[in-house]
Amino acid sequence: MSDRRPLALVTGASSGIGLELARLHAARGGDLVVAARRIDRLEALRDEVADAHGAACEVIGIDLAEPGAPTRLYDMIRERGLELDYLINNAGFGGVGRYHERDWAAHLSMIQVNIVALAELTRAALPSMVERGRGRVLNVASVAGYVPGPLQAVYYASKSFVVSFSEALDEELKATGVTVTALCPGLTDTEFFDAANMGRAEALKFPRASAASVARVGYDGMLKGRRVVISGFQNWLLVHLALRFLPRRLMTRLSFEVMRKRE
Repeated sequence: MSDRRPLALVTGASSGIGLELARLHAARGGDLVVAARRIDRLEALRDEVADAHGAACEVIGIDLAEPGAPTRLYDMIRERGLELDYLINNAGFGGVGRYHERDWAAHLSMIQVNIVALAELTRAALPSMVERGRGRVLNVASVAGYVPGPLQAVYYASKSFVVSFSEALDEELKATGVTVTALCPGLTDTEFFDAANMGRAEALKFPRASAASVARVGYDGMLKGRRVVISGFQNWLLVHLALRFLPRRLMTRLSFEVMRKRE
């Protein structure tokens, strides 16, 4: 039995849930490859996990919104002689506004990061995992993936893709030793809201979970091979009760109201 520390790639590891997932993996005895645009934050994380846990941490600065970047990222990992045990697709962002009023370039970047990069990296990593008969993929989705999202139409739709994609792949991979988990948080205390220009949205009146608590639930669910992990009991109730029984048109209207900015 190999005593090699499990290696995880965490995208979007410079802040929020991605940062906490990287910290947790290192604390649990793993090594890391971390990728994001903000290299200075990744380097600080590298020093932190080395000092605290003796973890090796490779830093790769990359913008996953660029076409082909996910494949280049995976190729860089293989060129360094590294083999992934866990793929944690966390990178993603949102943006508030009416679809027809926001720049198409902003929509396209969101699709590239939230959907294309996640799917492309997963396609790159899976063959080796399946060949070895072991591996874990954790895709960070959202409870937003279960309802249409007026004023964040592309973001909500992208998370719907992540949930459906993850569930389908996990079924395909049964008996291979590889699992795919979708982590579906609700409101979480991260930089997401500032980056998405949501500072005055009605949604921000509701309590937010800590990024560390969401990361812990998602990471443990990944290790257990759970197909979908919904963090927080209220979010579980929302998905399994409210969204199941309320008319979809009503849920869409309510979604619009919580995204609408306060006057």
